[in-house]
Amino acid sequence: MLTVESVPEKTLLRWAESLAGVARTGLGFTQSQYERERFEEILNIAGDIKVAAHEGMSEVLDSGGYVVEWMKDVGQGVAGYQTPKVAVGAAVTNDRGELLLIQRADSGFWLYPTGWCDVGYSAPEVVVKEVREETGYHVEVQRLIGVLDGMRLGSSRIPLYSLLFFCRVVGGDMDLHPLECTDAGWFARDNLPSPMIGAERWTGPIFDAIDGSGGAVFYDDLRVPVWRGES
Repeated sequence: MLTVESVPEKTLLRWAESLAGVARTGLGFTQSQYERERFEEILNIAGDIKVAAHEGMSEVLDSGGYVVEWMKDVGQGVAGYQTPKVAVGAAVTNDRGELLLIQRADSGFWLYPTGWCDVGYSAPEVVVKEVREETGYHVEVQRLIGVLDGMRLGSSRIPLYSLLFFCRVVGGDMDLHPLECTDAGWFARDNLPSPMIGAERWTGPIFDAIDGSGGAVFYDDLRVPVWRGES
């Protein structure tokens, strides 16, 4: 059982974003001023939780700042229903059976190339575009191999689902985007860089796909009980 002192940062963030999502969805559908005030109070509580999760970090907003940011997303009706954002990831391999990883400029952690899904593009099209923009390589998308919760993975502080596609490099040369990456390289299963984000969730399935032994699409296990369970 979690105690107040042992609650992990990512759990506090999940609680905060879940509360904020409920409140913003309520604001999008209610016509009652009384309910609006209650939902706005929930947003303030969620802001306090998020501040507690980020304690000691200089770039953190105060509770009111988070509320202002959340309120920008409030719409009416269906447009106001809060859902996770969607991103893609690219598990890119080469003829040597190595995996392409980048060192992210925003955190210093190593991860496969990722990016938000842009309106007007299919998910595989975003994969091709993001890998080219971030690393200079041209890739061919093979198949979807994973669906991951970004907050559980530890790669995001906002709710998102990441669609992970297995790809093969078909051309190009390494040309890193200076705002996205500080380093990049090709790595074997037994020679991975450090530190990495959520490696225990994705390295096995990715290298199984590289080795030709990968099976069905993998995804996060259900928490027991659902939502309230740990990790």
